[in-house]
Amino acid sequence: MKKYTFTEKKDTRSGFGAGMQALGQTNPNVVALCADLIGSLKLDAFIKENPERFFQTGIAEANMICIAAGLTIGGKIPFATTFANFGTGRVYDQIRQSVAYSDKNVKIACSHAGLTLGEDGATHQILEDIGMMKMLPGMTVINPCDYNQTKAATIAVAEHVGPVYLRFGRPVVPIFTAPDQEFIIGKAWTVNEGKDVSIFATGHLVWEAILAGEILAEKGIDAEIINIHTIKPLDEEAVLASVRKTGCAVSAEEHQIAGGLGDSIAQVLIKKHLAPLEYVGVEDSFGESGTPAQLMEKYGLNAASIVEKALKAIARKNS
Repeated sequence: MKKYTFTEKKDTRSGFGAGMQALGQTNPNVVALCADLIGSLKLDAFIKENPERFFQTGIAEANMICIAAGLTIGGKIPFATTFANFGTGRVYDQIRQSVAYSDKNVKIACSHAGLTLGEDGATHQILEDIGMMKMLPGMTVINPCDYNQTKAATIAVAEHVGPVYLRFGRPVVPIFTAPDQEFIIGKAWTVNEGKDVSIFATGHLVWEAILAGEILAEKGIDAEIINIHTIKPLDEEAVLASVRKTGCAVSAEEHQIAGGLGDSIAQVLIKKHLAPLEYVGVEDSFGESGTPAQLMEKYGLNAASIVEKALKAIARKNS
């Protein structure tokens, strides 16, 4: 098993900000819109260098989405930015009608997704956004795992033609992916190869999956860990190749189990290769106020839970 270490922690939203700054310097068609959350979305550098390519819509997210859709008609590549709860749940009608149905080249880039928003509590902690967005025809859904991957994903998203939902977060997390990585939309990344159980993780849960793999290795279990940064389109070939080798799987995500990454993997397995699948995610519950660490612990979104579900999946396979 390859050992992953880190020397620094940063929030994935800062990776988005770095990606936007790079795009501002290299792609004149990229523009940014924000619903009164410039600091939270880390857009300061982009705005300072490209003030004429920024649109402050205020706390009017529905207007922001529709303006973004209109900007694509003139050849612009708009990134519409806000908190994930406001950028998906509040404006789902506008996204469906003006972006997805109209097949507009809008990039919906949202921070503060999932439980790790923290102390603001359940009203701001959306846990349904991946499910909502992946159900829209033609919508690409991306959930990167660290600062470097989020920066690379942001740059790749601008080159992709079509609507995209890019999801990232507030807490600082280890930086363990390469700074010069090539981000390929729809292509999973095998973090560690293994033969006993497949662990498919996304977003903040990828690092927890790496820690889980180390714990399992101490128990003599060889876990294959795969980073599913693109939830739609799902890399079905990677899922099937791994599960055909290991015979069982675990999905891990900071999202409701219903409608999330695990559901997408289950659809693949039930159609093409039946195998035991266990889920790590939020089980039909809203969030609550607390620190990110407290909430991840309480809701079982951590390495310990992944280990528990991996052992269960292996037991099911062996029975």
